[in-house]
Order: sequence, then C-alpha cells, then structure tokens
Amino acid sequence: MTHFVHHSPVGDGVELRAIDAIHTVKIGGKQTGGDYELFEIDAPRGHAIPLHTHAWPEAYYLLYGTLNVQVGEGFYELTPGAALNVPPYAEHTFTIATPSAKFLVFTLTDAMGRFFADLDESIPVDAPMAEVFPLAAAAAARHGVSFVQPPR
Repeated sequence: MTHFVHHSPVGDGVELRAIDAIHTVKIGGKQTGGDYELFEIDAPRGHAIPLHTHAWPEAYYLLYGTLNVQVGEGFYELTPGAALNVPPYAEHTFTIATPSAKFLVFTLTDAMGRFFADLDESIPVDAPMAEVFPLAAAAAARHGVSFVQPPR
C-alpha cells in the first residue's frame, strides 16, 4: 500500500453515521496505506458511546464545545484547543457538555474507519433505539471494540 497526497477541503469527506455522532472521514486509510486516519466528529449534547476499549490509539483535538472524557479512572474536560491521547486498550468514553461539539480524532491504522463504515451500513436510518444497540454491539464485536458497560 502506498501513501499519496489527499486534500480534503472544508465540507468535504465521507460522512459515516454512528449512534452518537456524524464522523466525517477527512483522511482515510485508503490515502495513508492504512497507517492512520483523521476524522471530524460532530456530536450533539449528551453521553456518547458507552465505556469501551479497542486496540488502536486515538487522539482528540477539540474545535468547539466542551467534551468531558473519561480514560480509565481519569476525567478530563476538553475545551477548544485542548487535546487528549487515549492509549490502546484504555477504557474510555466521552460526554458532550454543550449543545454540540466538533472535534478531530486521529487514529493509527484504518481500524476505526472500518468500524464506523460497518456501523453506518448496519444501522437503518430510522431504526428505533431498541434495534440500534444490538446492531451496534454486533458491529463492535466484528471490529474488536469491547464494551465495558453494555449499550443503553
């Protein structure tokens, strides 16, 4: 696999729906030989994905809003300009404390993009929540994402 120049202008990128947000692929594994990815996340107020782990590291950089992140026993408040690294296999989750938040997520490998693409394909647009979480849990299991707490 090879790396090549990829320009993602404002408003461009593949949008992938997840339970908690819209994940826009700004730089995907196809452009980096699967070495890394960059996502722009738009999330509404509230709790996002349940406490979970996965094999890939990720880093958050907050653009606007307030993001409260739990990593293991630590709790971190991210405001615009703040960044946080989440190591592989660390238990983590986040909550949006403002009406909405936008942040960047940088991950090593292309595993997160494959997971979000699977979620986007697996969950019908208008599915009721009672149907969404079993589908999300099945997609998570296929990609090595382990929930410490079951989805609600």
